[in-house]
Amino acid sequence: MFLALPAAQYQPSDYLPILVQLGFALAFVAFAMIVSHLVGPNRKSAVKDSSFECGIESVGNARTPISVKYFLTAILFVLFDVEVIFMYPWAVNFRSLGTEGFLQMIVFLALLMAGFVYVIKKGVLRWTER
Repeated sequence: MFLALPAAQYQPSDYLPILVQLGFALAFVAFAMIVSHLVGPNRKSAVKDSSFECGIESVGNARTPISVKYFLTAILFVLFDVEVIFMYPWAVNFRSLGTEGFLQMIVFLALLMAGFVYVIKKGVLRWTER
């Protein structure tokens, strides 16, 4: 026999603390941006307006084509980095998850490694073609 729990009846006033905190956060951002604009120095010069990176003068056009392999490597790094993030909560709760949690992580890692092997076989990480 199941006991029916009463449905939670939320009132609009229950959300007031969240709205107040959101309001304070937005007000702080607006305040910080306005004050920094008003108080900060505003001196323009040719040196300040020039593009500068790593201490080297900019040469050429910034619109030069970049290899797709660069972007694929970046996307793969983010993908596998995010997948590893899922392992931290699992490691923290390892004992309470038991055998089922362990087997689920083994399946997860097997799928992750299958994707990594696929990427290696496709040659995505090979920068020089033979």
